[in-house]
Amino acid sequence: APSRMWGLWSLLLLWGLVTPCQGLLEKVGTLARIDKDELGKAIQNSLVGGPILQNVLGTVTSVNQGLLGSGGLLGGGGLLSYGGVFGVVEELSGLKIEELTLPKVSLKLLPGFGVQLSLHTKVGLHGSGPLGGLLQLAAEVNVSSRVALGVSSRGTPILVLKRCSTLLGHISLLSGLLPTPLFGVVEQTLFKVLPGLLCPMVDSVLGVVNELLGTALSLVPLGALGSVEFTLATLPLISNQYIELDINPIVKSVAGDVIDFPKPPKPIKVPPKEDHTSQVVVPLYLFNTVFGLLQTNGALDIDITPELVPSNVPLTTTDLAALVPEALGKLPPGQQLLLSMRVKEAPSFTLQNGKATISIPANVHVLSYHLKGTPEALFELNAVLTLNAQLAPSATKLHLSLSLERLSVKLASSFAHAFDAARLEEWLSHVVRAAYVPKLNVDLDVGIPLPKVLNVNFANAALEIIENAVVLTVAS
Repeated sequence: APSRMWGLWSLLLLWGLVTPCQGLLEKVGTLARIDKDELGKAIQNSLVGGPILQNVLGTVTSVNQGLLGSGGLLGGGGLLSYGGVFGVVEELSGLKIEELTLPKVSLKLLPGFGVQLSLHTKVGLHGSGPLGGLLQLAAEVNVSSRVALGVSSRGTPILVLKRCSTLLGHISLLSGLLPTPLFGVVEQTLFKVLPGLLCPMVDSVLGVVNELLGTALSLVPLGALGSVEFTLATLPLISNQYIELDINPIVKSVAGDVIDFPKPPKPIKVPPKEDHTSQVVVPLYLFNTVFGLLQTNGALDIDITPELVPSNVPLTTTDLAALVPEALGKLPPGQQLLLSMRVKEAPSFTLQNGKATISIPANVHVLSYHLKGTPEALFELNAVLTLNAQLAPSATKLHLSLSLERLSVKLASSFAHAFDAARLEEWLSHVVRAAYVPKLNVDLDVGIPLPKVLNVNFANAALEIIENAVVLTVAS
């Protein structure tokens, strides 16, 4: 345990020397900049939705005799008990905390350290007064804590409570009678007791938030293709307005092999983040690796027959004879065609000037066949398909929808006479749009995964395509 504590401290100390990057993403990782408003929301939601407040009340009310009285925290010879500083404590009995108002959260980011977190709440106390009858009091309390941001043993960002104190505000007597000396007793009692009761609430809040921070670094399935594992590439950084996480996406095949591609030669110039917004920067590298996974899985290959295209798309030797008659040799008209497309090299994705495009190199074997006969090879083409990619974010990923922009072909080989393959480009474009592009869009339903950080939803984010990256920005 001491070595583990030293490890955490060394990370925190090292992190304290680091300042946020100045707009350059040196690595190829996914960059997440989470606004302090989102952290505040996560803390507030943990108090609203979880059992934290009820757990605190349960802990308090489990003391049967309450805070004061013969069996209470100050009974039995305590500093403020009968015989102590005040001899009037026994006139009160069973004073308990029975209400805890939902705290208001306020926080301030501390660059190089973590977070200054304040929870402002009201505590309701019920008991019996010195003259019998119900006694009800309410006290305003500010729980102030300093929280460091570091890295857990699992390699996830983690918030660690370093210091916690409570400041007692105005105490109101709602019902019953309480002489002034007893009022002072109650005040001093709360001053001593509340830190031990309410500071564990901060620890519980941090536990919930740390679970949310941990989900950023997880395994995301890519359908039947494989998965993306998000890991923390460097220590978290913190500025006055946001926490920055440099997240390394590792793309793996179903077999567990890492799909790796060359890194971009230049760092990505990340645009500055405006206040009250959160950002995720998705690098070109992630697009290329996902398409590399599609290619190695054979998902980019297709055999196109007349059944796969509408009747208005020509796919017979008659149609081909009208374009390149010399390619058919002595083949009779009216035979059906089979186009066998194989992608043997990785596609190349481009992100620049507000546009996303992908270039797919394909070998196209053109064959003719009878329904009961063996296909007969006619010629082979080397094709390059350039497709536009429309990008749309959801809560968990970037969705891609492709459309063919242009297609160029060269003749690789022919079993009849050589010919100018450029005459086939318009015809082949019709076939590709009808049969190949829809298949690609189905396969791309897996999308490009986004890391999930503090439940920030990027579904309605503004999307900007910069050089070698896509930037998603959402208002907090």
